Amino acid sequence: MTTVAVLCDPPRPGVVLPELVETSPLAPEEAADLYAAMLGDVARAVADSGGELLINYRPDDALPDTDADPDPDAEARLRAVVGTALGDPDAARFEVQVGETFAGRAGNTATHLLEREEVGTVAVVEPTAPFLARSHVDNAAMKLRRSEAVLGSSTRGRVYYAGFAEPIDFEGAYTPPAVETLTDRGLDAGLEVDFLPTLPVVETGTDLVDALTLLRARRRAGRIVPERTADCLDDLGVAVVEQGGDLELAR
Repeated sequence: MTTVAVLCDPPRPGVVLPELVETSPLAPEEAADLYAAMLGDVARAVADSGGELLINYRPDDALPDTDADPDPDAEARLRAVVGTALGDPDAARFEVQVGETFAGRAGNTATHLLEREEVGTVAVVEPTAPFLARSHVDNAAMKLRRSEAVLGSSTRGRVYYAGFAEPIDFEGAYTPPAVETLTDRGLDAGLEVDFLPTLPVVETGTDLVDALTLLRARRRAGRIVPERTADCLDDLGVAVVEQGGDLELAR
């Protein structure tokens, strides 16, 4: 069984998805709602798989200052979101992240689980990968039986999943292009590296265009979609339109 750590922040305006706010029609409050929906979908996918769900979050004193949210309790906000998605707030494990950078926090979590808790395999994911499904998590777990590192790539060299059976050198391991850097770190550690299918992540306006077109195509075809994310985007009224040969977001 793979322990899947979802590295996340509480869905507060001004804290989550800053690039999306800058590059899309979404306001900070709307981006926070979308982040919460994506977190719910990712948590549900992991919980429905054969993996153990760990919500790994930055504490309040490590988050950017913002006056947009009167609730200072990061864990309480995350428990509410995840508990609603799972139907049971105790179905997930919650732990505070340790580290100054994302790579540092991911590395501390993965290394602690592998070496201190002696779990068999560990994976790091983020809420920005709403298309992560139970089948991907289970497929990765099977691959980790044969390869010590399994990566799920996204656009622009990013990764949505990084799974390991043994630790690597995580310092700077998510330096762009992260999929190449993580592959090199795995090979440097003598690990065999395998890959999952490419999936979109949602961090920018361009990402949201990609996600929206895929989501709505899958929905029309009767295929599985991330339900909370789809419902949130419906409520936000965001659409993709063609402008001068390019695709853009509109409302």
